[in-house]
Amino acid sequence: MSEELRKKAAEMLLNGATLLSEPCPYCKGVRVMKEGQALCTKCGREPEKREIIIGKKDENPLKKTLERKLESLSKELEQEMNHDKQQDILKSINSVLEMIEKIK
Repeated sequence: MSEELRKKAAEMLLNGATLLSEPCPYCKGVRVMKEGQALCTKCGREPEKREIIIGKKDENPLKKTLERKLESLSKELEQEMNHDKQQDILKSINSVLEMIEKIK
């Protein structure tokens, strides 16, 4: 371990860092971690940073289906001339909107 790395690791430990039980993935050296930053006391490398992709909330298949149904009902309502059928479509739209709100 270089003098510089040793000093940095000691400083981190004095400021509340912890020793990690998992060794460095590159050289199997001891690592120190503070505020999400790991430092290997042997090689000084940090693990490769990888982007974690989290699924979007809107990817719910039921919600997608309900949104497509809402779109379809809206188009149907736009073209319907019969007042009673319009009321039925509006009731269906209301039901779909309530269901979308419930699954949020």
